[in-house]
Amino acid sequence: MTSVTSPVPDQDLSGIAGHRFIYTYANGWQYEMYVKNDTTIDYRIHSGHVGGRWVKDQTVDLVQLDDDVFKVSWTEPTGTSVSVNVLPGKRRLHGTIFFPEWVRTHGERTVCFQNDHLDEMRAYRDEGPTYPIYVVPEFAYITLFEHVGVDDDTVIDRAPQDLPEGWADRTG
Repeated sequence: MTSVTSPVPDQDLSGIAGHRFIYTYANGWQYEMYVKNDTTIDYRIHSGHVGGRWVKDQTVDLVQLDDDVFKVSWTEPTGTSVSVNVLPGKRRLHGTIFFPEWVRTHGERTVCFQNDHLDEMRAYRDEGPTYPIYVVPEFAYITLFEHVGVDDDTVIDRAPQDLPEGWADRTG
């Protein structure tokens, strides 16, 4: 029970930790997220402004807002910040991406396996420009939501372009 003096609801992250989901935003951008555990995600971007990008071991803030409602938030070495609300039972997601100006104008620089380019991403971030921030708030439909287990490094282990044809089009 939450209250003014205890506003944090009970946290049961089992409804999202260990799950992979593929979702398509209303603007057509398609993403995939694997909630590796309570503090870490792996993800790949199948299409959109930075389609082809993929990341492992991104530290996140993960909370349960309500029954079957989760929020995943993080800031990347690029300076991009992201906040995603996930409602698995409704197959609904709302994400807000806060791209720094350099990513808006040169998103192609981030299309890589980020983990192999961390110093480069930080250098681009520090070079900027950071402002204005390009804010992309979008609803998405979750086309695939599956439990694959926690801490499995094979769930997202290759670039989107290295997956079999139609792989991201699966539903379930």
